[in-house]
Amino acid sequence: MAATVVLTRADVRRLLDMRDCIAAVEHAFHLHSTGKTIAPAVLGAHVDGGGFHVKTAGLRPIGDHVGVFAMKINANFPGNPKRHGLPTIQGVMALFDASNGRVLALIDSIEITSIRTAAATAVAAKYLARIDARVVTVCGCGEQGRSQLRAILCVRPVQRVNAFDFDADRAAAYAEEMSSELGIPVTTVAELGEHTHDTDIWITCTPAHRWFLGRNHVRPGTFVAAVGADNGDKQEIEPDLLASSVVIADVLDQCVSIGDLHHALVAGAMRREDVRAELADIVGGSKQGRLTDGEIIVFDSTGTALEDVAAAEIVYKRALVAGAGIPVDLGGRTSPNVAASQ
Repeated sequence: MAATVVLTRADVRRLLDMRDCIAAVEHAFHLHSTGKTIAPAVLGAHVDGGGFHVKTAGLRPIGDHVGVFAMKINANFPGNPKRHGLPTIQGVMALFDASNGRVLALIDSIEITSIRTAAATAVAAKYLARIDARVVTVCGCGEQGRSQLRAILCVRPVQRVNAFDFDADRAAAYAEEMSSELGIPVTTVAELGEHTHDTDIWITCTPAHRWFLGRNHVRPGTFVAAVGADNGDKQEIEPDLLASSVVIADVLDQCVSIGDLHHALVAGAMRREDVRAELADIVGGSKQGRLTDGEIIVFDSTGTALEDVAAAEIVYKRALVAGAGIPVDLGGRTSPNVAASQ
């Protein structure tokens, strides 16, 4: 039996390009719109200081394409960097052959999670942000905030960026690093208000448990990617802002349970049927996204394994070509043929 390939975060970083990931994630949502996926599912558990979640989805066999199934187990502990010197997110992804169950790869999930989440925002922005969007405000200046900005630049000609974080030093480091990397002005802002009112694209990717982006912050025509709320305790967006906007869910059932939509429903500000569409409906063309330039559109992005399986398939196929990773017989033997790249 062929070996399972074990791939590290460094392997993923070498093998997964943002633009290719955006295209793969877009394709996965399109396949989902036509019923050619194994439907995504999620399971979560809370513990002191953080939590764990399991996300699954698959791509069914189509023509010469071998179907694949992915299961990701992530730990999310926001206090890790300061308390333990560890990443906020740690985890592993298992990629399977969907036709026979063979374990194709075990992949560190940190880099995949960061890139695929940002890729989903870029796909949503491609369909839902105004064509002339130029000013971005990123709320949350960690690794996800970096990936989010890189992804947005792949689909919109951004000219200026505001960086906001509850940790001012982290915002300053982000602004310096991203301005140098991307060659555009990135400026810190101490609060949301006058200096951010001209924002065309908002990205919120924080661990906040109480909303901070409200109706008075967002002008008509804006696109908001609400990324941080990935469990029922997290919240970034004011329920009244959601209620007065067009809401697009990545996966509606998931957003109802753990997204910012969850809080709007609990507050009585919205009903489930008020959501215009899922992202797959927009990508597949069965429903319309932006109808006018004046609409505020909020993309409730709770993170779906449709994105994970799309990214993991790229990584696995490129690893085979490049000879990357460590091949392991999970039955008990380690292959002596360790890739030269290691």
